[in-house]
Amino acid sequence: MFNKVILVGNLTRDVELRYLPNQSALAKLGLATNRRYKKQDGSQGEEVCFIDVNLFGRTAEVANQYLKKGSSVLIEGRLVLDTWMDNNGQKKSKHSITAESMQMLGGNSAKADANTSEVVVDNEPNAVYEGQPQVNQNNTDAGEGIPF
Repeated sequence: MFNKVILVGNLTRDVELRYLPNQSALAKLGLATNRRYKKQDGSQGEEVCFIDVNLFGRTAEVANQYLKKGSSVLIEGRLVLDTWMDNNGQKKSKHSITAESMQMLGGNSAKADANTSEVVVDNEPNAVYEGQPQVNQNNTDAGEGIPF
């Protein structure tokens, strides 16, 4: 099985950073991506998708330090289904992205010469954070760890 997502978009809000009990960083951000297309009548259409992204470790700290609402970013990661019970006992769910790497795109007004920043941050590939599902990276038995 293969679960890989690559998104380029703009942050919809400032990065929310917190630290887990094991002192590893967790950053949450909202990302907006868009797709432009031509409708059947010839006019331009646009589709916008909003997705929540979770970053861990040093990547989370870098995102908190350098990104803000409106920043352009490229995220590589995996799709995750989050489920919970609301206050009324109803089961709720949504998809989010757990980022494995992040690249900041564009420059800010203070850097007149830069169009693209070259900062690329990869999470440690074998690090396991609390609340983050473990992934069998050896693919020895793809069926283990699947909850259904």
